[in-house]
Amino acid sequence: MIEYIRKHPEKVLGALTEHIELVLITLVISLAIACLLTLLAMRSERVSDALNNLFSVLYSVPSLALFALLIPVTGLGRTTAVIVLTLYNQYILLRSFTAGLRDVDPAVCEAAKGIGMTDMQILTKIRVPLARRAIFAGIRLAVVSTIGIGTIAASINAGGLGTLLFEGLRTINTPKILWGSVLSALLAVSINKLLKMVENRL
Repeated sequence: MIEYIRKHPEKVLGALTEHIELVLITLVISLAIACLLTLLAMRSERVSDALNNLFSVLYSVPSLALFALLIPVTGLGRTTAVIVLTLYNQYILLRSFTAGLRDVDPAVCEAAKGIGMTDMQILTKIRVPLARRAIFAGIRLAVVSTIGIGTIAASINAGGLGTLLFEGLRTINTPKILWGSVLSALLAVSINKLLKMVENRL
């Protein structure tokens, strides 16, 4: 392993950089969509149930199957990977966001309404601050999930650490297999630990 990274540091570091970029792009898009869907879900219990059921079904579909379904439409590459990863994240984020917001003591919300606060003010100034731990927990799970599934995305030319892993498997190159596997695991574990520390501080 050491010998391989000495000879090909650009391949290992390049794959790691691509993987982190894929995770960040997916996370930004996922959070933007999840916030909009959460606003819809908080307005109607029926809409909330429908969205949760939809994304739970999508989440149960294997990632390779979703990649295969989208390839004829969006082609091979990062775009397809980001779409699939974003869909998976909605199940995690939407459930965490809505559960956290709904667990806020109704008496607190009633008191806020009694002093003249609007629904949006109650959401942004009361519910979100009180539900921040649940919200952040959902973000942490989504990031770790994206890191893991993002490795599989290399099978559709999306880049990342999975590239090393799959190239190693095709060519029976043990150092590539080990670097791809170890770095994927270390990235997931280290990010999870870091975000867990932040979550505990919240």
